[in-house]
Order: sequence, then structure tokens, then C-alpha cells
Amino acid sequence: MPHSYFKRILAALFSISFLISSTTFAASKTEIDIEVQQTLKRFKKEVGASEEYIKLAKGMLVFPSVFKAGFGVGGEYGEGAMLINGKTAEYYSTAAASIGFQLGAQTKAVIIIFTTTKALKKFRSSDGWEAGVDGSVALIDLGAATTIDTNTVKNPIIAFVFNNKGLMYNLSLEGSKYSKIDR
Repeated sequence: MPHSYFKRILAALFSISFLISSTTFAASKTEIDIEVQQTLKRFKKEVGASEEYIKLAKGMLVFPSVFKAGFGVGGEYGEGAMLINGKTAEYYSTAAASIGFQLGAQTKAVIIIFTTTKALKKFRSSDGWEAGVDGSVALIDLGAATTIDTNTVKNPIIAFVFNNKGLMYNLSLEGSKYSKIDR
């Protein structure tokens, strides 16, 4: 392995670890709760069928800011809250790593809606739940967000991903790991 390539990998890992460590301990319960409520307001404003999706929810996992950065090697991290009946029940983190062509950083908000008690219970009882491994997540894109889709409603877990421009299209949450955190 060339020496310069090794240096780039180390620099990328350092950058990612700095990004993750700077956000890991930054948010208190109050800060997370305020950001979660702001994210839900944005969800209701931007997604036409949001109220119907919220009514289906046995639980909602809301991550106001998931930071992603990469330079060949990438990583992402965010903190959020599980809402049950509109109230915070628990706090969670999400993290993922990736390898491949990538350069830069971005922030996104993620809302995951559990439409069945069984899916919610399985998620909450797991120790490090991973999307795509421990449960399949139906990702809603921009075109499908304006009306509720009866086929999508059949999925026990539905997700929405936003960036600063609005609902994001053609993304995957597979490989993202969700873990309960103490706050």
C-alpha cells in the first residue's frame, strides 16, 4: 500500500472520529427534545401525508441531525429520540461506516415510523439494531410523500430522510446501526 494512500486513510479516519466525538456528547435531553420537535414540525410542513403516517405510528424514532463525512472512508453519526404517543420514551444514536468514492460532508434528518407493535418491540429490545439486517425499512421518496400509499402502509417500518433542500430521494439506511443511549 503506498505511503500517501495510508496517510489519506488515517486523515479520513481522524476527521470522521473528530466529527463523531464532537457530536457524541454535545446534546442534552432538552436539546435533543427541542430539535426532535422542530424536525417533526418540518416533517408536517413538507410531507403532505405526514399526519396520516403519524397516526399509524406505534413509535417514531426521530434524528434531527445525522452528520456524514468522508474522504474515501466515510462515517455518520447522530442522536435522536424514540417518541411513543408523542412523548420521548428513550434516546438513541445512529452510526454507519462506508468505504468507496466519497468526499465531503452533509447533514440529514431521519424519521423512522414503526407501524406495528411487534416491529417496535423488536427494535426496542435489541442491543444495536441494524437496518437491513434486523429489520427491513421502507424508505419514502419525494414522489410518494404527498399521499399515503396503501402498499407502503403494509410495511412495519417506514422512513423519511430530509436534507436542507427537503425530502431526499433514492437513499438507503441499510448498514445504519441504532443503539440506545443514556441521556
